[in-house]
Amino acid sequence: MTTEEAVPHDLESAVAVVGMSGRFPGAPDLDTYWANLRAGVCSLSTFTEQELLADGADAAEVRHPAYVAAQGRLPDADRFEADLFGFSRAEAAALDPQHRVLLETAWAALEDAGYAPLTAPSAAAAAGPSRTGVYVGGSPTEHALASGTDPALAASIGALQVRILTDREFLAPWISYRLGLDGPSMTVQTACSTSLTAVHLAVQALLLGECDAALAGGVAIGSVRRQGYVHYQGGIFSPDGRCRPFDEKAAGTVPGSGVGVLVLRRLEDALADGDPVRAVIRGTAVTNDGSGKVGFTAPGVDRQTAAITEAWAAAGLEPSAAQYVEAHGTGTELGDRIELEAASTAFAGGTEGRVADGRTGTGIGIGSVKSNIGHADAAAGAASLIKTILMLEHRTLAPTVDVTSPVAGLRESPLRLVTQAEEWPGRAGLPRLAGVTSVGIGGTNVHVVVQEAPGRPAHTRTAAHPVAQPTVLPLSARTERQLAALADRLATRLRTTDAPPPPLADVAHTLRTGRVGMPVRAYVVASDAREAADKLTALAGGRRDTTTDPLGEAWLRGEEVNWPAPDGGVRRVSLPTYPFAGESYGALTLRRPAAPDAQEPQGPEEPEQSQQTQRPRESDQDELEDRVAELVIEALDLTGAADLGQTYLQAGGDSLTAVHLAGRLRDDLGIDVPIQLFLEPITLKDMTHRIVDMKQNGAADGGALDALLSEFEAES
Repeated sequence: MTTEEAVPHDLESAVAVVGMSGRFPGAPDLDTYWANLRAGVCSLSTFTEQELLADGADAAEVRHPAYVAAQGRLPDADRFEADLFGFSRAEAAALDPQHRVLLETAWAALEDAGYAPLTAPSAAAAAGPSRTGVYVGGSPTEHALASGTDPALAASIGALQVRILTDREFLAPWISYRLGLDGPSMTVQTACSTSLTAVHLAVQALLLGECDAALAGGVAIGSVRRQGYVHYQGGIFSPDGRCRPFDEKAAGTVPGSGVGVLVLRRLEDALADGDPVRAVIRGTAVTNDGSGKVGFTAPGVDRQTAAITEAWAAAGLEPSAAQYVEAHGTGTELGDRIELEAASTAFAGGTEGRVADGRTGTGIGIGSVKSNIGHADAAAGAASLIKTILMLEHRTLAPTVDVTSPVAGLRESPLRLVTQAEEWPGRAGLPRLAGVTSVGIGGTNVHVVVQEAPGRPAHTRTAAHPVAQPTVLPLSARTERQLAALADRLATRLRTTDAPPPPLADVAHTLRTGRVGMPVRAYVVASDAREAADKLTALAGGRRDTTTDPLGEAWLRGEEVNWPAPDGGVRRVSLPTYPFAGESYGALTLRRPAAPDAQEPQGPEEPEQSQQTQRPRESDQDELEDRVAELVIEALDLTGAADLGQTYLQAGGDSLTAVHLAGRLRDDLGIDVPIQLFLEPITLKDMTHRIVDMKQNGAADGGALDALLSEFEAES
């Protein structure tokens, strides 16, 4: 069967991407992510020495001549809307930042698919999935390592409690538990190819009938701190903090952070249930290099080629039908050379109409998002797949950035490096098709074949016979500020000029059935998208709609509203998701705050002055007591210093709060406090005095912590 014959067929084995969400360097949401990609923005951050030292970096390392102060950083990764997910403040502080961010991203991905996160698995009562699986993975984190370095922590809350709050193997179960998803729940680990392997497993589970919907993706937040790295000749990291895949000057990658989650359903189910199909996964494959490579960490040509050809065979398509390949593309000389050889072999035949310079023409485009955001480790595959889907949706190829001269190997290849934004042309009889590759250290290779979404059939209410009737659009959030942000984003969506606005009936249906009702509520009544956008803008500015509706008023009172189904049927649409605005819960760190510069040595003629400078001044002690008291008051949610006359337990403290407070005292003030101190029957005021005495008597030796940190950073 030829590609042309296969395209309309075999869709029973196709899987739809019906929702997705992600956060990447320079992009708190996917709209910003796409804007950056299309504009060719490099979102890698560079830091000043002052910023690095303030985040606990070692001064000697930062001043090393080969130190590179660059990173693909995810700002605000320590923030979390804990109450929304049922975590106490103490639990949220102990929970690894990776878990926090992944939970919020899973929530947003379900909303993007038009499903209310806390009711998604029970949607079978209407149209929707009955079993939702979770397939995700993550990276090693400093928070998880630091949580296991204090024996008092395990003694206080138990080793198991420490593990389930911090270990990445519980990433998937936490999502299933907090969002009530009862399908298979698996944490996947294949190093750099983790999140694309998770997609492959989710696709297989859907096709086998093990679940009816699946969340798939990954997260990588090794540390919330700003940090760089020391470049070593022959290592994998770039000497200048830039990643240049398939460029003659490519010399290494740059560490990055990120998170991406996709919601998948069988295509036939998604179309039948009116889901917003964003793209179609036609085939996937996973291989391993085995021993057919020069070393454990090195990639291999043959099995990378096999992953590509097997995925396209699973799709019932010829690899030469691809128009674009999103490569793993780390920017390392060995990795890029082997990947280019493997891809060139697999996609041979896609050279029709090529010009000879290897840079322009109609060959198969190739690129790598690592040039924009760095290497997001376990989230790298999700970043690549989401980028490809966004390109398909916008029919635009985004450029690989910072490229000065594409490698010579491209000249004899069916591939061409995309270095500027360009239109993604359609083809007669064929949809737009792309491949996405991810390669993991250890040899696990993954390839996914992605096709543009099929066009949605027209509504029964056509443009020729519009029915403009007042429609209630309900909104809710946890705070007034978040409600205003949500209204503003929805207004922007309805005014967008990139595509026609979705039918107002679909918007209303999605808001009514695809969102969790929260305490702060509002609604607007409108007859068309323009009127709705204007009223939403007014709502964002604090002006409520003066038009009332009985069902809308019931919504305001917090009642469960039985919304009527609009005439003509409705469909879910992709709308702005919940505007998370959590507070910072920090993160455990293996680093201690930088020690103050040593006092200048005193001469033998000034012994009395030397001894005097070693004794703390009374004002310094008072200031330290104030800082300790502030941390205690904050951790226990006290009203002020007047509450310090009670004991820790009387103030509502528990073991997890003790862990959080001990971490803050260590991170902010450099004081190691045994957990047992919080459990002693003394007032909080007396406890602050003891903590200050500990500081002045000297902190415990941090050699073990520093050694562990050095090992962690060498491997991350």
